[in-house]
Amino acid sequence: MLKIFGFPLSPFVRKAAVVAREKGVDYTLVAVNPRNPAADFAAASPFRKMPAIQDGDYVLSDSTAIAAYLDRAHPEPAIFPEGARELGRAIWFEEFADTIVASSGGKVVFNRFVGPRVLGMPGDEAAAEQGCAELQPMMDYLESQVPDEGWLVGGAYSIADISIATILKTLDYVGACADPASHPKTAALYQRVLARPAWQVVLEEEHKVTGAFA
Repeated sequence: MLKIFGFPLSPFVRKAAVVAREKGVDYTLVAVNPRNPAADFAAASPFRKMPAIQDGDYVLSDSTAIAAYLDRAHPEPAIFPEGARELGRAIWFEEFADTIVASSGGKVVFNRFVGPRVLGMPGDEAAAEQGCAELQPMMDYLESQVPDEGWLVGGAYSIADISIATILKTLDYVGACADPASHPKTAALYQRVLARPAWQVVLEEEHKVTGAFA
């Protein structure tokens, strides 16, 4: 069975789990401590980054690489578009979520949730406020790109929707997700994604872990 190494609060770990569930691939989520990595996690992720996977004798790290691997190993349903322009656009949204939004959102989530609730250490509220300020133009941009209904790229659900929704879910833990009053299209997209059966399963698993820190 596929093993996914990581902590479910991470948007990147969640992305890997959602892709697996959308593909109908069963997996075991293995909690890891990057500071004291178990041998199987260290073998799969030499730089101790989450998530990583072990699929038989095959190991791999990085959520984008894992999503691409699962999409090729289990082609139906496809989560990466086929058309060149659609594929480029989908990967742009994934990169936007993973590097731009996550960088600023991480300041909020770490200092208002992970630090004080998970690690038992005080958060830096000034850093959290900075992250919130940085998020505003990103949310405004996203609102300008989301269609009134349906999905982000080419009318089909894809890695773009998964990536955006997974970072929004992590921001939701600190109340920094898209506000329906100011960003109604983004908030509606988020709810459409979360309503999918694969997401419902992943979030049920996740809340069993994160509920302890609520």
